[in-house]
Amino acid sequence: MKKASANLMKEINLNNVRQVMKRVETATKPQLAKLTSLSVVTVNSLVKELHDLGELFEDEIVPSNGGRPALTYRYNYDFSLALVIYIKEKQGQELVSATVVNLEDHILLKKEYLMPVFDRQHFYEMIRHFLILYPSIKVIGIGIPGQTVNGEITVSGHQELTGVRMIEEIEFQFGLPVMVENDVNAAVIGYCAKQDLEDGQIVLGIYFPTKYPPGMGIYLDGKIVKGKNGMAGEIKFLPMDLDWYGEMDNATFAGSVCQIIQTVNAVLAPDKIVIYQDMVGADTWNPAWESYQIRHPMPSFPEVILQETFQRDFEAGMRRLTLKELEPALTHF
Repeated sequence: MKKASANLMKEINLNNVRQVMKRVETATKPQLAKLTSLSVVTVNSLVKELHDLGELFEDEIVPSNGGRPALTYRYNYDFSLALVIYIKEKQGQELVSATVVNLEDHILLKKEYLMPVFDRQHFYEMIRHFLILYPSIKVIGIGIPGQTVNGEITVSGHQELTGVRMIEEIEFQFGLPVMVENDVNAAVIGYCAKQDLEDGQIVLGIYFPTKYPPGMGIYLDGKIVKGKNGMAGEIKFLPMDLDWYGEMDNATFAGSVCQIIQTVNAVLAPDKIVIYQDMVGADTWNPAWESYQIRHPMPSFPEVILQETFQRDFEAGMRRLTLKELEPALTHF
């Protein structure tokens, strides 16, 4: 029991040094001791371990205040890399965008592939290519237009993905942990990461892809509300009798968006709703929404924000979520 407690404390201290070094990038051992509130003796041992692993580099020797010159250590942000993949529709084809990022969220390589239809074998060969190029990749994050239940994609606007057991197939082939997230959930995380939100604020992100059903992400207190089997936000199942796969005129589209906003506002009363779409401009949307609020008054309305940054927010959110998977977990209890 004492050994388990000692091992747990060592892991906690090691993660403390690791997180501080990630934040400050360079530091001497005395500086680390001060920043972590650990003893110099403890820091010496932990720095040696991280250096032996390759997570810290010896950097330059700097003068100290009247004492012996001190060696500076630099954090190696390339120690662990993440492969982040995004799947979305583009002009009737599947666009697969693959990005390799380091622990500083710096993009080392980005490539895009266009597939007439989603081809699993081609997709897995693409992953293999990146793993050969970057052996330090230790996690794979995949953003999809759909939801997984027990590892199987059960709901997706892209029929080729439905029924695919992507997580276990990739983990079996490549021996790396895989994280799969819904595209709208990732986008709202990417959006909110850039905002100065107050505690307790609810932000909804609703994405209306062209000729595909919409989806919604619910962000509360820094986390996504998933619901049973991750199905919170599957607004395409609202009883609206609309053909999201067909052509839709601007007036019908704007009216449908207003109805959806009223529905989710009645249930969740969010502070903000971010609308991702490229069907109508502000000159069409603003008068439609103002008129709708007059005809359908409610005690409070959210701030509605039209955004054209879905892909950027989606990618930023996926990188954030995937890199979080690289944060060490405590293994001793």
